[in-house]
Amino acid sequence: MSDTPSHVPVKFKMPKWVRGPQDFVGGIALMAIAAFALWASSDLQGMHGFSFGAGTAPRMFAVLLLGLGAAVTLMGLLTDGEHITVYAWRGPLFVSLAIVSFAVTIRPLGLIISAFASFIISALGTPETKWKETIIVGICLTIGCSLLFPYALGLPLQLLPRFLVQ
Repeated sequence: MSDTPSHVPVKFKMPKWVRGPQDFVGGIALMAIAAFALWASSDLQGMHGFSFGAGTAPRMFAVLLLGLGAAVTLMGLLTDGEHITVYAWRGPLFVSLAIVSFAVTIRPLGLIISAFASFIISALGTPETKWKETIIVGICLTIGCSLLFPYALGLPLQLLPRFLVQ
């Protein structure tokens, strides 16, 4: 079983004038993200003459994304395209959970435990995980991170949990 999108069309009720439902819905989603970015950057200072403000780049990229979203939506209206396909959410869900767990546990539990735990959580993203190999790779990556960040790069990261370090 794979976490890639399946090619089985899903029967959603779309108007007849929508010829490419997947492009149409994707374009609408891109325009919604662009509208949110424009709203979120509205409080930031814009461009004055030739000097860039903090809101210049986010607004430029949001306008570009809005244009691209409109083009994709238009392609969904004008050309025949694929139906909306089902997407497997397991992989992105567990990778996101691993990132959040690392961010939450790095300070209280230290680099060793939080790095290994986040690697194991991300491995739950696929049913094809071979646990023996996963644990070996997780240990090797944790050792590598434990040597790289505090020693080779000199970052002040705590390796062990707070309750073990005095």
